[in-house]
Amino acid sequence: MKRPAERPGTFQLSGEADGLALVFSQPLSFWGGIDAETGDIIDHSHPGLGQSVAGKILVMPSGRGSSSSSSVLAEAIRRGTAPAGILLERPDPILAVGAIVAEFLYDIHMPLVVCDISGIVSSDRIAIGAGEDGGAMIRVKAKS
Repeated sequence: MKRPAERPGTFQLSGEADGLALVFSQPLSFWGGIDAETGDIIDHSHPGLGQSVAGKILVMPSGRGSSSSSSVLAEAIRRGTAPAGILLERPDPILAVGAIVAEFLYDIHMPLVVCDISGIVSSDRIAIGAGEDGGAMIRVKAKS
């Protein structure tokens, strides 16, 4: 079955990003799950342990609390170790707050999009941008 090359989404926070997908079937908490200095996943219970989110398009069903995840995400955005963008199946207000704070304080934009993530696999090339209607448009290019 051919995967769609483009899919619409809803911006929780608008922006543009391009990068390789890092896909997880489990949610990831930024609080205790990500090292903001490096972007490495440090949660020993997460299957992504040791992988880096830095510069990737992080794709997962949702975030996974705690409310302090917003401050870790904002710090990672400031340091340049955050994902380039995040695609979620369900809205996440905690991650949205972190991205909004980073945009407000540091003028660094990281798109956060709710969309259908089915069929996206790690190493797909993902481009996030605005469609003609102003909503999110996700372009997926499978790794050759």
